[in-house]
Amino acid sequence: QVQLVESGGGLVQAGGSLRLSCAASGSIFSINVMGWYRQAPGKQRELVAVITSGGSTTYADSVKGRFTISRDNAKKTLYLQMNSLKPDDTAVYFCNLRDRYTYWGQGTQVTVSS
Repeated sequence: QVQLVESGGGLVQAGGSLRLSCAASGSIFSINVMGWYRQAPGKQRELVAVITSGGSTTYADSVKGRFTISRDNAKKTLYLQMNSLKPDDTAVYFCNLRDRYTYWGQGTQVTVSS
């Protein structure tokens, strides 16, 4: 059974930074895609960034140049470095892993005050 546990969320002022982590446990297929999604109140969940097991990345236009996704395959950990945060970045951030199946973490709240 694969489990994903996010950490690193919190309250930050606009212009500040946060680093999210997602620790995966269990048996994971070596070829996979991991990513971060977010959901703001009253809105649909949206893609923030994804990274393949080979290191290829894709970002939402709204976070390009501000967020950086990375992973440590040996530690089975996913990261999201978020800089120049804006109030519009306020949301619950979810970790996602796709191999033969799809898994989600429980989410971590990020709140950016103006």
